[in-house]
Amino acid sequence: MDDDLQLISDGDGLAVIGDPAAVDRFLASEGLSSKDLGSALWAGSAAAQAGSALAAGSGRWVKLTKEYAHLVEKHGLRKSSASGLSTGVLKGNSGRIRGIVEFAKGPRSRLNNPATLANVGVIMAQLAMQQAMSEITGYLATIDKKVDDVLRAQKDAVVAGMIGVGLVIEEALTIREQVGRVSEVTWSKVQATPTTIAYTQTYALLQLDAIAEKMEHQTKIGDLAKSAKEAETEVQEWLAVLARCLQLQDAFAVLELDRVLDTSPEELDRHRLGLRAARQSRLEPLSRSTMRLIACMDAAACAANAKVLLYPAASGALVHACNQVANTIVDFHERLGIELARQSWEARRWSDAAAEIRDKVLETGAQGVDTAIDLGKETFGRARSVTGKLSSEIAKRALPHRGDGGED
Repeated sequence: MDDDLQLISDGDGLAVIGDPAAVDRFLASEGLSSKDLGSALWAGSAAAQAGSALAAGSGRWVKLTKEYAHLVEKHGLRKSSASGLSTGVLKGNSGRIRGIVEFAKGPRSRLNNPATLANVGVIMAQLAMQQAMSEITGYLATIDKKVDDVLRAQKDAVVAGMIGVGLVIEEALTIREQVGRVSEVTWSKVQATPTTIAYTQTYALLQLDAIAEKMEHQTKIGDLAKSAKEAETEVQEWLAVLARCLQLQDAFAVLELDRVLDTSPEELDRHRLGLRAARQSRLEPLSRSTMRLIACMDAAACAANAKVLLYPAASGALVHACNQVANTIVDFHERLGIELARQSWEARRWSDAAAEIRDKVLETGAQGVDTAIDLGKETFGRARSVTGKLSSEIAKRALPHRGDGGED
């Protein structure tokens, strides 16, 4: 039995290809959960063309989270500058790993054809997109209302256009599943949709920036509390719009990769890398806008705690609303794989603030008493000195009179 395992990583995931039993042993030894590389759901052009390579064994895909990112380095995979893929063959005998060698090009390799390797790279990219889409679906499911209700509640024509685009892309994915490729007719229906999605994403980011700007220009605790409360709903709704935009962009990328494979296979690796870079670029402005909002909420919560004695009710409400908004953003970031460490603010209790002020007053008062005592001692000393001098002077003046009297 051939226990050699072929490992491929594109930075987002790790493909493990080989004898099914050997693959299972490897995944179990590393404690990894995986998906089938030949999943019928993603049986597009790339899957069809790489099918013969995968049919010879088993192919599983593992998402490279932060926890599993070390696997590429651990197993010594070597990165190709042309494809961007890190590859290697894990030599084994009865499940025992003997070492790692450079990716094979001989007859033992199931992926000795660069074109076949490119197809597997596309499948991996599409699985990563599927995973990202699933995580966004999970995020949207956590919203109290159905996402469709949230989106349709928006009166803006921009959002309405994005909803229509979603229907077109979902239809194209359905046809792709049935046909196994993206035909020219299917592509003609969807090729203009990225413009609408990008416009909607930009519009949603502007709405988040407007919320942040409004809070940045307010100084009164009551006004901040009102704005933060309104932001609880508004921010969640606009994040839902952004999530749907990202989901549709990933879905379109799945279709685009299949189309490039059909029309320009020689550009497949470059196009896959380009799509990966483009996705990262889309996340940058989103991260900036949401981080700005969190900074506003933190500043407002800090101001609320500082003025809790003057505005006890409004300050508590403001801190609560700020935490709600920030937590919503943190959850959104986690779904997108954006790291963000933040601790929630704790509303300062009026009694604690009052006790702190009391302690300061007592401390100041004690210092005042000590100062008064010191001043009293100094004054008493001066008084004693003056009194002593005065007494001596009176005594001196009195002595001659006594002398006179004695003489008389």
